[in-house]
Amino acid sequence: QVQLVESGGGLVQAGGSLRLSCAASGGTFRSLTMGWFRQLPGKERESVAGISGSGGIISYGDSVKGRFTISRDNAKNMVYLQMNSLKPEDTAVYYCAAKSDGFWYSEYDYWGQGTQVTVSS
Repeated sequence: QVQLVESGGGLVQAGGSLRLSCAASGGTFRSLTMGWFRQLPGKERESVAGISGSGGIISYGDSVKGRFTISRDNAKNMVYLQMNSLKPEDTAVYYCAAKSDGFWYSEYDYWGQGTQVTVSS
């Protein structure tokens, strides 16, 4: 029912910045809890950040705290991930995700196809 499309990935040098975007359709966006996940090469998917329907921050992964910022624009059905001070170890496929409830512990129901972020040294 909900479709998510990520964009904004690419190649960036270490220390640089990148902004990822996720466009949502097929649902009532303001009712969705949104999150960003990433999958590092050869590793399991990990949580990066979560944000409530009203814009409250749910969580940040320890490895990105102080460097990444999640935000949303409910008027545009968009969620963003601003990534600063990028490191080579941030290289991963980044996924946008959504869920209908606001429980931090529940599983996400919808996923985008992912966008590649590569940080060079």
